[in-house]
Amino acid sequence: MKVAVNISPLHFRLPHFLNVVDRILKKTGFDPSLLEIEITENSFIDNIEDCISCLKILREMNVSISIDDFGKGYSSLNYLRIFPINYLKIDRTFIQEAAQNLGDITIVKTIIYLAHELNLKVVAEGVEGREVMNLLMELGCDEAQGFYISKPLPRGEFEKLVSQMNYPANYQYQH
Repeated sequence: MKVAVNISPLHFRLPHFLNVVDRILKKTGFDPSLLEIEITENSFIDNIEDCISCLKILREMNVSISIDDFGKGYSSLNYLRIFPINYLKIDRTFIQEAAQNLGDITIVKTIIYLAHELNLKVVAEGVEGREVMNLLMELGCDEAQGFYISKPLPRGEFEKLVSQMNYPANYQYQH
């Protein structure tokens, strides 16, 4: 199961960030291909060249990268073109009312199309109901996270829930 970890802009910019990730992976024996690092656009706004270099090294380590909260801040389409990322996470503000709001549907549909054309997977954040989940599946969204899938759980409850589920081979669970 893939594990997504939000990294604050402050931690992402630390000079030893890559060493910390590498050390944790080696110490735990965790498969890097199952790790997804989530960063916001604020993480790279100050020093784009260093950010690109860091992201490339993470990708070489076989770690996935996603831009979290896409569309919420000062998102630039240029970031999608120049950053070595795997996932684009659509901010919950566009998802929560997508089933009722034609404008939000259009934005979500456009982001999904654009991401897929750039060979990126799309994750919808803030999915809270069946109607929105159905719409996202219809629009071709790859993954979803939110209260509709599960409320935040303590580790023990999460492990119990996952062990009781029977996932299809291609299913991606995001919590």
